[in-house]
Amino acid sequence: MSALNLIPLVRRMGPRDPHEAHRVASPLELFFDLVFVVAIASAAAELHHGLSAAHYEAIPGFVLVFFAIWWAWMNYAWFASAYDCDDVVYRLLTFAIMAGSLLLAAGVPDLFDDGQSVAVVTGYAVMRLAMVALWLRVARGDTPHRTTAMTYAVGITVVQVLWIARLALHGDGVLYLTFGLLVLAEITVPVVAEQRGGATPFHPHHIAERYGLFTIIVLGEVILASVQAIQGVLAKPVVEGSNAGHAVGPAAEGGGGQGLTPGLVMLAVGGLLIVFSLWWLYFKREHVDLIGQGRTMTWVFSYAHVFVFAAVAAVGAGLAAAVDVVEHDAVASSRAIAFALAVPIAVYAMVLAALHAGADHDPRTAVPAVALSVVVLGVAVVGPDMPLAVLLIGLAMAGAVAQHVVVAQRRLAAA
Repeated sequence: MSALNLIPLVRRMGPRDPHEAHRVASPLELFFDLVFVVAIASAAAELHHGLSAAHYEAIPGFVLVFFAIWWAWMNYAWFASAYDCDDVVYRLLTFAIMAGSLLLAAGVPDLFDDGQSVAVVTGYAVMRLAMVALWLRVARGDTPHRTTAMTYAVGITVVQVLWIARLALHGDGVLYLTFGLLVLAEITVPVVAEQRGGATPFHPHHIAERYGLFTIIVLGEVILASVQAIQGVLAKPVVEGSNAGHAVGPAAEGGGGQGLTPGLVMLAVGGLLIVFSLWWLYFKREHVDLIGQGRTMTWVFSYAHVFVFAAVAAVGAGLAAAVDVVEHDAVASSRAIAFALAVPIAVYAMVLAALHAGADHDPRTAVPAVALSVVVLGVAVVGPDMPLAVLLIGLAMAGAVAQHVVVAQRRLAAA
């Protein structure tokens, strides 16, 4: 028997079995996620520089770019759960979406500078029109869902034409207004399509895994951004008479860099606590039951994750900006960056808590997240020095994880 994967050129794009056993993310889907994280990293890097320079107009720029990245990723993830036929044409169209995300990433700096970017819109168009081609294949191969597929294809095409036409507009007010209207149009297309022609046969366990894996990959980007920021500090030459002169470690002994200062060590510890806690809080429960609790909860789970993913990416930008503050390379104040770190953490905690409370039908589920949000925002309000602020936020998140562990152990003992 040959060990080669024999992939047909074209096969009928029929629906996958939503109850298929042992359904896991494919190598193509994992590759897809990695490519999309490049675009997220580009957006987070621009947000980091904007926060450090106190150019807070970078925040709406980040929102604009992140919506485009997330929306294209989410549409493909749900489509692949229902219609992954894994033929050559399917793979090529997937590669086209990935190429579009890289083109979008290349145009991110222009969008942050000017509010418009031909490269971003072109990359987004490539991703969306490749999705149209996929839906047209479904319309041909899955007759019972033909109406659903054609509604998707027509809806995506119309909205994409409007995005391209938006390039002719100028002025922040007009751009933000039209962005909001087109976002509303985008999120309406799937709702109309699934109601008009019937729901597509997605696989709940597969979708839950896809969202979890993407969360892990974005967390990896946060760690990479933080490490690169610290590496940049260590590579700086020591300036005699400055705070850098108090560096410790090999660099302080003539290695050419500033070395690890106590402030950097404290910040690194706090940052690790934050990242580890973000992972733990996401995976403290299974999410497949959220997807299986009716269409409304499924829509809420799907759309609410834009805040989860964006918050994680924003935490990475906040940690990198915190390094700049510690090294006196930032214009922004410690308090401003503390808020830039605390706000996305609070959003992350509250969105997850709302999803869990909705699934459990128990508002008390959200109490620990409310407490965590109050504490981290309180740290930002008090405004301690940057290293201490990051460490306190990290300790607060570690405390939230510890609370979950204690509760889980009590339930296990009771069971």
